[in-house]
Amino acid sequence: MTKAELAELGRRSVAASRTLADALSSTKDQALCFAASSLLERSEAILEANATDIDRARTAGASETIIDRLALSHTRIQQMAHGLRCVSELSDPIGEIVEGYVRPNGLAVRRVRVPLGVIGVVYENRPNVTSDAAGLCLKSANAVLLRGSASSLLSNIAIAESLRAGIEKAGLPPDAVLLVEDASHETVEEFIKMRDVIDLLVPRGGHELVSLVLDKATVPYVIDGDGNCHVYVDASADLEMAEKIVINAKMSRPSVCNAMETLLVHKDVAASFLARLEVSLRGVELVGDEQTCRYMSSATPASEEDFATEFLALKMSIAVVGDLDGALRHIARYSSGHSEAIITSDRDAAARFCREVDSAAVLVNASTRFVDGSELGLGAEIGISTQKLHARGPMGLRALTSVKYVIDGNGQVRT
Repeated sequence: MTKAELAELGRRSVAASRTLADALSSTKDQALCFAASSLLERSEAILEANATDIDRARTAGASETIIDRLALSHTRIQQMAHGLRCVSELSDPIGEIVEGYVRPNGLAVRRVRVPLGVIGVVYENRPNVTSDAAGLCLKSANAVLLRGSASSLLSNIAIAESLRAGIEKAGLPPDAVLLVEDASHETVEEFIKMRDVIDLLVPRGGHELVSLVLDKATVPYVIDGDGNCHVYVDASADLEMAEKIVINAKMSRPSVCNAMETLLVHKDVAASFLARLEVSLRGVELVGDEQTCRYMSSATPASEEDFATEFLALKMSIAVVGDLDGALRHIARYSSGHSEAIITSDRDAAARFCREVDSAAVLVNASTRFVDGSELGLGAEIGISTQKLHARGPMGLRALTSVKYVIDGNGQVRT
């Protein structure tokens, strides 16, 4: 794709964003529902495109983790459509008064939510991001400019075409959703420098993509970073509950960023808990510290790199810690700032864990897998921010807005 062609896509996105800014909530909701129906109506074409993408990925030697992220099914398409309908049912953030007050001189001041404009999303493998990002952007009156990876190109094209058809049926510009159909490295570099077009960039991918954005992007961005998530089993934990949570956090879908990668266990319960857990974790490669290897015959010694790694696979690291302080130190050293959980019946320990862990999400007696936009009532998410500005954690509708000051007077002048 030439620079001129990419610039033309940008021009169309900006034009669509201006129309969306004035769209009624009811029209946006109708467009989302039409887009959901369009996905279901075209599901066979989407699955056919996805099968071709998967065949190409396998031929290229892609790992099973990548294949899992890439693969669609009737169920996953239904989930995408359901996500769009859920977003349509959420309250519209645009026009929401964040704050209002009257100054002594009679000026009425309001801070009102407004769309950002054009959201740029660069993502790898997961074609469902096409639908999730489009739905959230449409509801928040933003146009979205998407650039997926080569591995999911045909799937993304089929999904984008379905969404655009639904949006157009509702009378909104189909260019509210535009896909860059060139997956070359050169196009990515141009994409992340489109300062006259993109108001917020959301990169969703591995170290190479994030590093590229950090080094070369000239537009504002929010980093959807690694998910080196921890679960800490405290001395007072209900061990049956802890076992269920650990299994879910690791095994329900190991290829996603909210899966647990490291288990920390208090020394007082380590022997009994790790022994029972070893049976439940059959099929998971276990690496651990010296005490872990003593309690679990299938575990092999963990390296420093293991404890710092987001495996995205059926592999996990385990460490035995002396107390809550030890768990907090370990998390502070190795965490990527995504999600951490404590399993405990000690409310003071839980409160301290929530205060001192510096991550986007902390959980008490629940699986890290709940750190997900749909599970937290956001309808979907455009990403999970591991930075602190301007958004943190799962990014739903309000994370895709800014505010403007609206000031009403009756002739006041400044002296």
